[in-house]
Amino acid sequence: MPHRYFTTEISDGTATLRGADAHHLARVMRARLGDTVILCDGNAVEYTATITGFGDECVEFRVEPGYPSAAEPSVEVTLLAGYPKQDKLEQIIKHGVELGAAHIVPFFSRYCVAAPKKEEQKNERYNRIAAEAAKQCGRGVLPDVALPLPNFGAVCRTFDQYDLVLFCYECGGVPLRDLLAAAKPADGEKLKIAIVTGAEGGFAAEEAEMAAKAGARTVGLGPRILRCETAPLAVLASVMTLTGNLE
Repeated sequence: MPHRYFTTEISDGTATLRGADAHHLARVMRARLGDTVILCDGNAVEYTATITGFGDECVEFRVEPGYPSAAEPSVEVTLLAGYPKQDKLEQIIKHGVELGAAHIVPFFSRYCVAAPKKEEQKNERYNRIAAEAAKQCGRGVLPDVALPLPNFGAVCRTFDQYDLVLFCYECGGVPLRDLLAAAKPADGEKLKIAIVTGAEGGFAAEEAEMAAKAGARTVGLGPRILRCETAPLAVLASVMTLTGNLE
């Protein structure tokens, strides 16, 4: 399978790759004139590209007409994940991107064990992890990781951006299958779904009430207690299955 890279410099049958990816292709992979790669413009359009030249920290290509990326799901899913301790957020990012998440938004809440620390610096690493996962699994867009929201109130204030907000709560709720069957996107748009899961300590009762008042639909995750790094991936996989994106 040809290597995959992202660039916005694609026009009139030519393209340019710069920076670290150009260095990787030219120096690490030791690409040659005439080799082919897949270039993605970040908007779910892919191009078969043939190397035509090497410059200072750039690679030049001739590209064939673009085509829609087959890897992008028919729904746009945002993972709003309670900030976990250790490297668990990296796991959520990496595997969430593989499963089709478009955005990952960590947040702090009442029962979070982790505390904010050097978040700008960590965010750069998190976005690199997302980018590498996108290349590895053949995505046509670069999913992004936001800086963490400071509290659950800030999380609830984002809910009006979505067609459906799934608040995952250990006390149970409406079946996920029923909510997805009834959800309708805006005309001509992808269905925008938010999945909200807690950190190690779960959610406080007042946070669950706050989510419901803000328009979230409360769903249960079955009779087993899932770890904070398992829950968002389990729900994301279920959403992708029920919307036909794992077929």
